[in-house]
Amino acid sequence: MIKHLSIRDFAIIDRINVDFHEGLNILTGETGAGKSIIIEAVSLALGSRADTAFVRSGKDKSVIQLVVTDKNNEELIITREVFASGKSSCRINDNLVTLSHLSAVCRDIADIHGQYDHQSLLNADQHINLVDAYESDLIQPVKDRLLIQYKAYEDAKKQLANLLRKQADGQRRKEFMAFENQEIQSAKLTIGEDEALGQHLMLLQNSEKIASNLSAAYELLYAEETASLSGLIRSANFLKDIAAFSPSIAGFESEILDSYYKLEDIAHEIKKYLDQISYSPAEINETISRLELIDGLKRKYGGSISAILDYEKKNLLLLDEIEHSDESKTRLQTELIQYERAVLQLSSELSGLRKTASLKLENKINAELMALNFSHAALSVSCVDSLGHDGSPILSENGIDRIEFLISTNKGEPPKPLAKIASGGEISRIMLAFKRIIGDYDRIPTMIFDEIDSGISGATASIVGKKLLEIAKTHQIICITHLPQIAATGDHNFKIDKLVTDQHTATIIAELDPDTKIMEIARLLGGMSVNAHTIKNAEDLIQQARL
Repeated sequence: MIKHLSIRDFAIIDRINVDFHEGLNILTGETGAGKSIIIEAVSLALGSRADTAFVRSGKDKSVIQLVVTDKNNEELIITREVFASGKSSCRINDNLVTLSHLSAVCRDIADIHGQYDHQSLLNADQHINLVDAYESDLIQPVKDRLLIQYKAYEDAKKQLANLLRKQADGQRRKEFMAFENQEIQSAKLTIGEDEALGQHLMLLQNSEKIASNLSAAYELLYAEETASLSGLIRSANFLKDIAAFSPSIAGFESEILDSYYKLEDIAHEIKKYLDQISYSPAEINETISRLELIDGLKRKYGGSISAILDYEKKNLLLLDEIEHSDESKTRLQTELIQYERAVLQLSSELSGLRKTASLKLENKINAELMALNFSHAALSVSCVDSLGHDGSPILSENGIDRIEFLISTNKGEPPKPLAKIASGGEISRIMLAFKRIIGDYDRIPTMIFDEIDSGISGATASIVGKKLLEIAKTHQIICITHLPQIAATGDHNFKIDKLVTDQHTATIIAELDPDTKIMEIARLLGGMSVNAHTIKNAEDLIQQARL
């Protein structure tokens, strides 16, 4: 329930604080005093979309705070700030939360019904939700199971559609992909081949220079006149004759001999490499052709041999998928049939539950309407299958039912849709009847009514007031009204006034004691003329409301 409301700098409200109580809380006031603005502020705190137009002129932000208890009787402090700059923030117990989280939490705390909310009754698409809410303990588990199966059905349907589309595309591309793979496979590529060929081509194209320089290097190592190797041997022999005289001289000999053997090995390798070099224009042309082939494949299938081979693998996978797509299609078609049967079976089960619930709800609503002075009205619930053009049921996550509330307001008239028959006052009473019945099932502790009495007066207003008082035995009710018959039923009454000065306009709210409650109801009865007669009528009205 809502225990406390604080509003600051919201529309024409400067600052108000009000404590609400269990039972029936009635708010009254002159037209334009700001009654609906208070409900708008409460709605904002409960998670509705922010509108910067509500920020009081000249102020940076509006602040609305609610102290509430949830269904577990835990106290929560909800704070909503709306800035003139366009930003807004939501807090629960000083912790920042998202608007969606705030809305989800508050959905179980309070239900606001404004004078225009009866549009949900005029929208046949919403009627199924009211039936489901009536016996949610039985209906919701089936809906949950149906949702799982319907999602699986939709998923299988999408997979099958994608597969059929791929099959159509695949058949067109199959021959082309096969040609591409044949082109790649016939090239017999190996990783790093292009780099090796490039190196080999460079050697072939420079073979004459390489051979000349290698030959010169070899001659310098072995030629008699300038041979480096023979010089090293002669040096070693000279040192060998005197090596016995000094360890250092012996070391020189050893180092020179090591150098000799290393150079000799290098000379042999040079000769070996030199003998292998040959200048072959045919081999050059062959290497260039191979590199051009690889470069052409790179341009078509990727910038490297690795990318070309990956492209081939991808094509092979796609070709394999195309080859085996009929198996996948058969599997998905079988799954789709199974899921469709499950959806139809659960939808049929759900329809049976809804038809039973509809009859019970229909009887209860008619009893409530009778109590709300609909002496000759009869509401009926139409529950039929939703069918497509071919006559087959239209499957959905909500079943196959199309539910609509019909009403006959006079004897002998056939029932017709609410939108075509009911007046504003009648819709208000029908909505109240639904709130009275479904409110016992949804367990939302607080109901807020913003002028639900629109379009009614006289004896009917007294009946509506007593009905609100009856609902208030199990729910906290906060109700804005302009009718004295309803105001008289309040367990707690509040007066909303608008104070106007030369430079300032502000809305204020005050809880009424028994005496001021009588005076307020007298004002509602007599307008500007409050006298002993209207005061006596107000007292009688309050007394009658409690009978």
